[in-house]
Amino acid sequence: MASAAIALVLQAPAYAEQQSAAADKQSKVDNNASRSIPTIVVEGAPIGDFKINRSGVGKLTEPLRDTPQTVNTISAEVLEQRGVTNFNDAFRSVPGITLGASEFNWQGNNPNIRGFNSRTDMFVDGMRDFGMYFRDPFNYEQIDVLQGPASMVFGRGSTGGVINSVTKEANLTPRMSGALNFGTDSTKRFTADVNQPLDGLGEGAAVRLNVMGQDSGVAGRDVTKQSRYGFGGSLALGLGTPTRLVVDYLHQHNNDIPDYGLPWFGTEVAQVPRNNFYGFDSDYQKATADIVTAKVDHDFSDDLMLHTQLRYGHYSRSNRITEPQITAPVGTPVAGVTVNRNVFAGRAVESFLQGQADLHANVQTGFIEHKIVAGIEGGNERSAPLMGFAQGVPGTNLLNPDETAFFSSTGTPPSLIADTHGAGLAVYALDTLKLHEMFQLVGGVRWDSFRVNYGATRYNSTTGVFTGAERVIHTDKLFSYRAGAIFKPMEQGTIYFSFGNSFNPSSETLTFVTSARGAFPTANAFLEPEKNKSYEIGTKWDLLDGKLAANAAVFRTIKENARVPNPTTPGFNTLGGTQRAQGFDVSITGHLTDRWQVMAGYVYLDGEVTKTPLAANGSPIAGAPAVGAPLPYAPKNAFSLWTSFVVTQKIQVGGGAQYLDQRYAQNTAPIRAVPGYWTFDAFAKYAWSEHLAFKVNVTNLTDKYYYNAIHQQHVVPGAGRTAMFAINVNY
Repeated sequence: MASAAIALVLQAPAYAEQQSAAADKQSKVDNNASRSIPTIVVEGAPIGDFKINRSGVGKLTEPLRDTPQTVNTISAEVLEQRGVTNFNDAFRSVPGITLGASEFNWQGNNPNIRGFNSRTDMFVDGMRDFGMYFRDPFNYEQIDVLQGPASMVFGRGSTGGVINSVTKEANLTPRMSGALNFGTDSTKRFTADVNQPLDGLGEGAAVRLNVMGQDSGVAGRDVTKQSRYGFGGSLALGLGTPTRLVVDYLHQHNNDIPDYGLPWFGTEVAQVPRNNFYGFDSDYQKATADIVTAKVDHDFSDDLMLHTQLRYGHYSRSNRITEPQITAPVGTPVAGVTVNRNVFAGRAVESFLQGQADLHANVQTGFIEHKIVAGIEGGNERSAPLMGFAQGVPGTNLLNPDETAFFSSTGTPPSLIADTHGAGLAVYALDTLKLHEMFQLVGGVRWDSFRVNYGATRYNSTTGVFTGAERVIHTDKLFSYRAGAIFKPMEQGTIYFSFGNSFNPSSETLTFVTSARGAFPTANAFLEPEKNKSYEIGTKWDLLDGKLAANAAVFRTIKENARVPNPTTPGFNTLGGTQRAQGFDVSITGHLTDRWQVMAGYVYLDGEVTKTPLAANGSPIAGAPAVGAPLPYAPKNAFSLWTSFVVTQKIQVGGGAQYLDQRYAQNTAPIRAVPGYWTFDAFAKYAWSEHLAFKVNVTNLTDKYYYNAIHQQHVVPGAGRTAMFAINVNY
């Protein structure tokens, strides 16, 4: 309703203007007959669009306006204007996403969408990007965030939503661009993008290369460092012909000093200076990702096309990370508190091999037009981590930590060595039925089989003595579905209703280990998947001649059988809880005028526990959230804004704001939450010539001390005020 109202308000002036113009047309023709029309030549670099009309997910055949689901797109223009150098910063443009902090073996980007974790719901070009590493956007054209359950499209997971990145692929337009960035947080960054058609390799051949190198700190934080490099190559053959081959390769290597932030002191984050660092300056976190993808598309006719892709991914990690913990009782004078250094050390190798084939068909049955996507996908995944804890590590003072101290311990014996193999197979079909120019139906079904073979060897975490071994083999077979109805009162607007489901296997992350605390429990090893349902009513409008998209939706997602502690079997979970997330979101993206662009959104989210198991005496089970408890990582209110304005042919300015309400890191006793916050950003760009531009970004203008990524055991502060200077070259 809100979006429809926006549509009517914004369309009304245009409609009135059209009617006025029509009424005066004849007289104006006569008056202007003898006048000449001036030619205006605009010099300088072209301005890209915030608004993207289509998702990068090939299974979604319709424009975003006609897709019955909330989809937020972060365009290359938004990424460039904001000076985004990592995915966590890119997520600030989407108010439905919040960040969880890393934990021991689970490293890398850890987003939450609509109150549900989406760490394993990261995709590239519609295929899963399984690795646990911090992603850099240098090799991507856009980032799509599809909100709400979508197992019918993507398979396991995707309860809160899915994040899909679109690769910069070779094309037939010659291009060379590059950028140098220097920041007050010690950032030094270089990127380059070169695309070139290749006449010698036949019709439609091209190659593209993207490279990146970065070394940076974090404003307001001591010691922590981010150092990485990467390159992405793309070779295309047959572009513009019925048969096309594209081969993409991505290599990214990170070598960071990890930041596990500040400890909790009771139910509050320790009140200490933002820059305090409780690890060692010799801590490290290294990760390498190698992903190669081959895609073959063949057009049998205008109405029949086959799309296939094969992907192999190899990911390796090694780390030694310090998590700060306080065991002193609340009330102890802060100056006398010692922070325990819980040091994790380990390494892991993951691999991913998957093939996918989709047949796209346009079919007419009577008066009904069908757009059908039917396909099959399958493959194998593997995760093999080694995990251990350093023993006898000395602590440090809460107020004045010594990060330069030499790291010492009595040893780091392995605690767990695991090796998990997953095999998946799925078949699916999705049909968009156009009954009339005003009515459409969408229906889809998918069947998944996901088999996991988990094996682990356990050791005493103090002595390293072998204590036992275990093996669990489990297979889940489930149907997923989605359906929707679309009403188009006007060509440029839709009103829709949709519903769908998703499932979360116990081995979704290729492990049955549920925590790095204690003895690495496997509390979910024998459980069936959690099941989720979602309902959404929304409206989408393309306004101002299609330059501005205005969207609004009301949604409800229910996790019907959430994992909670088993009241009769301590140490294990049961599917006895229920969680609900409901609310609404509104957004606008695109041009308000030819010079003024905006990307803004607001989300209201009411997430809570609606059912929880009770003991025989009627009291809550220890470790289980109470009925009415909020969902972790789910703020009630979230707002994001980015806008830019072309002042002259050479000068562009802009800025943004972000608000996140209170978030809960833990909704069981002791309840732990962080306060809400506002941050503000700004940028300015000067086009020296058509090929050369200078840009400055300032993030966190007010130097707000806030908590960015949260966890039950530690909290990572957001970066302080940061200025970034860039030199952009474009040919």
